[in-house]
Amino acid sequence: MRAPLTGARKPEGALTVVLAEDGALLRAGLIGVLERFGHTVVAEASDAPGLVEAVTAHRPDVVVTDVRMPPGFSDEGLRAALRLRAATPGLPVLVLSQYVERTYASELLESAAGGVGYLLKERVGDVRDFEDALRRVAAGGTVIDPEVVRQLLGHGRAPIRRLTPREREVLGLMAEGRSNAAIARALVVSEAAVAKHIANIFTKLDLPPAPDDHRRVLAVLAYLA
Repeated sequence: MRAPLTGARKPEGALTVVLAEDGALLRAGLIGVLERFGHTVVAEASDAPGLVEAVTAHRPDVVVTDVRMPPGFSDEGLRAALRLRAATPGLPVLVLSQYVERTYASELLESAAGGVGYLLKERVGDVRDFEDALRRVAAGGTVIDPEVVRQLLGHGRAPIRRLTPREREVLGLMAEGRSNAAIARALVVSEAAVAKHIANIFTKLDLPPAPDDHRRVLAVLAYLA
């Protein structure tokens, strides 16, 4: 586990990161990517207990963790992230994994509105996209790989069948943390059209306006019950 840097001024916009990944080569590669963008990995862990210890000691801006880690190589990393979020509500966590662990992924997303992400390693084709996702999660956003959404929604209840193909496409982009303007650009439609699709999604998923709920997140979570 690396110690925090001392005596150096944190660059503007830079993040402090705790990284949990049991693969030594991938861990080293991720550290290199993060440092390339000016971020500081204040601690690295190769197992779930080490992740909890590192976050408790360093209180980073964001946590990046794998799902399957020692000692059991099942879902230890994700369960550790849930414990950390319970102890520190709103702690930003970005899951980077080869697997979609449906039960605990749902629980992670339900743990709070925002500040969570779930990306699949094999689908991160550009390090700039990864770094952008990291920043969005650290800022309180929700970033979910569309393939994660597809797998989660594929095991959901009847509401998914209420949505049109276009509405499902909009929902997938919402799950990536895109704004209405970004969705409009991606689909080459007007922002008014996007707003109408989103309103339809909320209606079909029985998500009325509520002051304490983040309906963009709930629109994804509604499928997971």
